[in-house]
Amino acid sequence: MPFCEASKSRGEGNGMRIFYRKYGHGSTKVLLIIGLAATHDSWGPQIKGLTGTLEPNDEEAPATVGGGTDGLDEEDEGIEVCCFDNRGVGRSSVPTKKSEYTTTIMAKDALALLDHLGWRKAHVFGHSMGAMIACKLAAIAPERLCSLALLNATGGGFECFPKIDRQMLSLAFRFLRAKTPEQRALVDLETHYTKEYLDEYVGSCTRRKILYQEYVKAISSTGMQSNCGFEGQINACWKHKMKLKELDTIRASGFLVSVIHGRDDIIAQLNHAKRLAEMLQPAARMVELHGGHLVSHESPEEVNLALIELIKASKSKLSPEDWSYVPERSSGWLVLGIPMSLSLRNNGSNGLVTAYNLLGKIQLSFLYFMGVFVMGFQHMRNFIRIMKPVRVAASDS
Repeated sequence: MPFCEASKSRGEGNGMRIFYRKYGHGSTKVLLIIGLAATHDSWGPQIKGLTGTLEPNDEEAPATVGGGTDGLDEEDEGIEVCCFDNRGVGRSSVPTKKSEYTTTIMAKDALALLDHLGWRKAHVFGHSMGAMIACKLAAIAPERLCSLALLNATGGGFECFPKIDRQMLSLAFRFLRAKTPEQRALVDLETHYTKEYLDEYVGSCTRRKILYQEYVKAISSTGMQSNCGFEGQINACWKHKMKLKELDTIRASGFLVSVIHGRDDIIAQLNHAKRLAEMLQPAARMVELHGGHLVSHESPEEVNLALIELIKASKSKLSPEDWSYVPERSSGWLVLGIPMSLSLRNNGSNGLVTAYNLLGKIQLSFLYFMGVFVMGFQHMRNFIRIMKPVRVAASDS
């Protein structure tokens, strides 16, 4: 089986094994980094769209570090894709300590995989948590990237909070209680796709019914993610933060960036993706598509087209200024916590930035105190239930 000894490559022993698969052949190399609780095969529509096949390459011996190509050879137009299971899920190792899960550590896993494959450079595409990891990889080793695509991305921390409404609270409750592949599949469908997409008929069945069967089969084959793996990856998302210095590194590196997002995503909110695209100017292009959190599945043709355009633009050495595009913000969106230096450069309004930052602090404080209130209420209810006297029926004797 194809495994990369990620820890060994960093001189940390032989404990961390990363499972990966390669598809297609060609000098253009693409590394796909998947998101929270998902395995490498979630990239199916993109693997098929980029390489034309879903059959993995035969297992090969690891290439010599420093070999391979930079993906810019005009004589070979083919694309070779590599996708992998992040630590904590699938066939990769599952560390038991939360401290062993951060987006920086996971980015180093991806870097170790590039070394293992012998890829000097690659186009790096990440989805959700994978986009966070891809950002860290771009900041750690910008010289290894041909381009960067961030699908359904957020900035981590409080930005990981979904839109709070009755639907989301119900989904969160059901997700935490899911103990079987069938229960987990029902929640995943509503989390990943729009209702309109699920209710569409494909032949005599709705897409919901077809996808449900596929999800149950996929979850059953790989097994439910372990608690320590899930909690560790959640910890990585919660602690993720891109520093201004890291963003400056990405902006100054010269490669092009695409921020691709589904307008109806209830997990990673669109305004956070727009903010990230603005912070990566002048290198970033914002691509808004119809779809939910798995826009890569719901609108695969459009996503694949955006990725191929990014690859072609990088090969043609298109300048960031000619590539860059971020649509104007609609009045309904409010971006909180914009970095001062960037905001002043964009609009020169010191008072507006101060107001945004203040509103951001108020919003985060509100979320924090609401969380404390809910936890306190639950503890009090449990305490009353324990202390409440038990009624005993009278004896007939």
